[in-house]
Amino acid sequence: MQKSNIYFIGFMGTGKSTVGPIVANSIDYNFFDLDKEIEKRTNLCIVSIFEQYGEKYFRELEHEILKELIKENKKLVLSLGGGTVKNLTNVELLKTTGIIINLYADIDTLVERLSRKKTRPLLLDENGELLHKEILKEKIRNMLSEREKYYQLADYHIKSEEKLAATVDKIVRIIEEKIFNGKN
Repeated sequence: MQKSNIYFIGFMGTGKSTVGPIVANSIDYNFFDLDKEIEKRTNLCIVSIFEQYGEKYFRELEHEILKELIKENKKLVLSLGGGTVKNLTNVELLKTTGIIINLYADIDTLVERLSRKKTRPLLLDENGELLHKEILKEKIRNMLSEREKYYQLADYHIKSEEKLAATVDKIVRIIEEKIFNGKN
């Protein structure tokens, strides 16, 4: 099977969902955001899925929809949720069907980006409120520590710059040089 797909992994807030469609457009690929596809196919937001069914159910659903998207699409750019790669079966599927690009950012950038949204169920308190910045920072640090070994399985690692245009430029250059050998 040809490794034609591009997968963006990394912690939440690194810009995967922002960068993905721009990159897909620039190389004439189809773009999907795995979390958005889960919401579309279940008619539930991610927070509701976590609240109603729990993380274990969400991860099973995530795996099934990931397999479907890969089977249904060619020339695919897919932005994955921050925890998708915790399932090594998912990692194997990604590695055999595409190139994995890990977007990363320093912890202060992540705290700043993530402190603006209440759409991340793992960063909310028991009342559904966003964690206070210091608690948020510690939670992010702990989650990154747990997930880093999975993110290291990527083929490429690119720092998500404050100006995402610079990040997109780097990614497109890597894709053209390393993946398409300059033949896009």
